[in-house]
Amino acid sequence: MAEETKKEERSLNFLEEIIEEDLKNGKYKSIVTRFPPEPNGYLHMGHATSICLNFGLAQKYGGYTNLRFDDTNPVTEETEYVESIKEDIKWLGFQWENEHYASDYFDELYQFAVSLIKKGLAYVDDLTAEEIAEMKGTPTEPGKDSPYRNRKVEENLDLFERMKKGDFPDGTHTLRAKIDMAHTNMLMRDPLLYRIKHASHHQTGDKWCIYPMYDFAHGQSDSIENVTHSICTMEFVPHRELYDWLIEKLEIYPSHQYEFARRNLSYTVMSKRKLLQLVNEKYVDGWDDPRMPTISGMRRRGYTPESIRDFCDRVGIAKRENLTDLGLLEFCVREHLNKVALRRMVVFDPLKVVLTNYNEQPGETEMLTSENNPEEETATHRDIPFGKELYIEREDFMENPPKKFFRLAPGKMVRLKSAYIIRCDEVIKDANGHITELHCSYIPESQSGNDTSGISVKGTLHWVSLKHAITAELRLYDRLFKVEDPSKEEGDFKEYINPGSLQTIKAVYAEPALKNAKFDERYQFLRKGYFTLDKDSSTSGMIFNRTVTLKDSWKAGDSKAN
Repeated sequence: MAEETKKEERSLNFLEEIIEEDLKNGKYKSIVTRFPPEPNGYLHMGHATSICLNFGLAQKYGGYTNLRFDDTNPVTEETEYVESIKEDIKWLGFQWENEHYASDYFDELYQFAVSLIKKGLAYVDDLTAEEIAEMKGTPTEPGKDSPYRNRKVEENLDLFERMKKGDFPDGTHTLRAKIDMAHTNMLMRDPLLYRIKHASHHQTGDKWCIYPMYDFAHGQSDSIENVTHSICTMEFVPHRELYDWLIEKLEIYPSHQYEFARRNLSYTVMSKRKLLQLVNEKYVDGWDDPRMPTISGMRRRGYTPESIRDFCDRVGIAKRENLTDLGLLEFCVREHLNKVALRRMVVFDPLKVVLTNYNEQPGETEMLTSENNPEEETATHRDIPFGKELYIEREDFMENPPKKFFRLAPGKMVRLKSAYIIRCDEVIKDANGHITELHCSYIPESQSGNDTSGISVKGTLHWVSLKHAITAELRLYDRLFKVEDPSKEEGDFKEYINPGSLQTIKAVYAEPALKNAKFDERYQFLRKGYFTLDKDSSTSGMIFNRTVTLKDSWKAGDSKAN
């Protein structure tokens, strides 16, 4: 996908080298990739890397990508997950050529299994799962043949047909490939191809009560779709031998599997099982909680698809798994938001300022203008109401400031952003000595863009007009875990959840332009951070999520891909 800015030239990764060689020597006229998620949860950043890789390679080399749901386990799969996956892929900016399901091929896969049985390469086993595991051997010791391994072809065909008809309960029979129980690759020791599961399927209903194992459905589905480059993560390296064996014995289209290392993200977990625990045990508010590493969570938090694609491109791919710094992702988010976010002024902790020499006319409001985003090629502006009474941040005033404090203090002057220079003349306190308001004077000749005062000040503060301010709630999100790699810590990973990962400010004061905030817009609250409107907002109140802070802890030049 074309990016707004030109990326630095980089060398080809190993997959690009393979594809270019395949195209050069005429092995393929064009390439076909696929993204094959199991619909048993929401997609996370690990999936985003795979999506960008599969779709990106196809786009770069003039091919296409299929979306195929690996729905071979009816117990864990739901239509809700199917729809969320499709939404996430589209939001990231990609479109699949064809939408398929492994279940589309159940009839064909069944016939493939029958073909293996007829060739004497598969048999029905009556052993239980526990017995099969006991007889499989160890990496240094060969396994033992099942007593049912040498059943006649006719008997296997009959039993497999009866499995399909529902004559047997779950767990009583399986179909296994007949390979080698002494193979050095444990996965090649007569692996399971089919098991019995009397469960309704989200696509096929109750048509089937036997379901193919992942290893039997994966390569054959790739072959049916003429996938040229089947790209998986490194844990599937041992599975490649079985992938190739099945394609060879079935004499079908020779798809080939390639592996790359998954990228884990610091200060979070990327295991679906662990993410499901966080959701079910209410540590987070659902799969799209803005602290989650899910694509839907990041979308809700205000991350942009451009920034996630940029992150995946910067990280690249490798053959060695490691931990990627979350700071790099935040850097990519800030870099894009700086270009697209609308600037708005919001006061978090208000201190009242009264401009004693400002003459406010009844029924009239002075309107000032300010740029929506100084990074825009064609500048647009918004009106900001000004008045006699304002709010500034309490932290922007000190009664006894240190030497290099350039904000407001007694007798000192600052500029109000897009407005005037003001001077603090008097500090008003209550009976307990608490500062309640400041009395200041403004310099009429110092209006921004038309300043004839000749006064130079070092500090510029954001502000809002008290009379025109609107209120909103803020949710300040931080890292979900307080340790870099919670999966590798001792004990329960949930013990390392950051108790400060969400802080809420119930009422902040914002300039009235935010009244028209939209869900698909991004905002920079001046001097505070980047924010987006949350889905929990209603007519009774707006809620904004902090996407990232303004400060960047990751420095360009730090290892980009590690």
